[in-house]
Amino acid sequence: MSSVHFFEKGAGQPLVLIHGYCETSNMWSEFAESLSGEFRIICPDLPGCGNSPIHGDQITLEEVAVILEEWMEENQLEKPIVIGHSLGGYVTLAMTELMGNKLSGIGLFHSTAYADDQEKKDTRNRTITFLKKNGVEKFVTSFVPPLFPENRRMELAEEINQAIEEAKRCSLEGLVAFAGAMRDRKERTEVLNSFRGPKLLIAGTEDGAVKIEASRAQKALFSNYVELEGVGHMGMVEEKEKTLELIRNFALSCKD
Repeated sequence: MSSVHFFEKGAGQPLVLIHGYCETSNMWSEFAESLSGEFRIICPDLPGCGNSPIHGDQITLEEVAVILEEWMEENQLEKPIVIGHSLGGYVTLAMTELMGNKLSGIGLFHSTAYADDQEKKDTRNRTITFLKKNGVEKFVTSFVPPLFPENRRMELAEEINQAIEEAKRCSLEGLVAFAGAMRDRKERTEVLNSFRGPKLLIAGTEDGAVKIEASRAQKALFSNYVELEGVGHMGMVEEKEKTLELIRNFALSCKD
């Protein structure tokens, strides 16, 4: 049995929503509620996040993809649509490489098929050093607010505090492991290119973590490309209704 903790809602074609770094499956609870009338929504906690255990503080995205493939088989998730936010998008691409046409469609939410450049790798290394020295709480308190655009942080203060509280449910080992996994991940534009199902990319013009220039550079690899004007790295919070509708329409287009 896999040790992946998850929640599910609804019935029908499986739609798997994968959370990002410093997040848990709970981030999707309102989306799951809204989409459960049309789909079987399944939201896992990645290893070391929420209620899913991790062993040690090292993991690769390829290993995560294998864990999730086994978990999907155990739970009879046939031809699922998989959509991932940020780190969840990197996991989605690793799963696409592993599972290919076993997936009906894939979506990246503020994510990219490119590998980290040197500057980003250096940032990941500083993250690991900071985490080991200062622990989870101090890290997430400084990490989460900049995911939202500066001019909306006051307006979204409650949502930001909620995101910080949720981030505290990630273990030190999990955050260190995934910082390393993101740093070491390979480029997957070819994986994206060769996947034949529908492919969605949702990008934010004010995203500080995945620059809009990078999203525009890979636009041609996606069947559906959407830019959210004035949105940072957290479109599902900043533009909830709009992104919910985008995901619903995309998922409906993936149905056989």
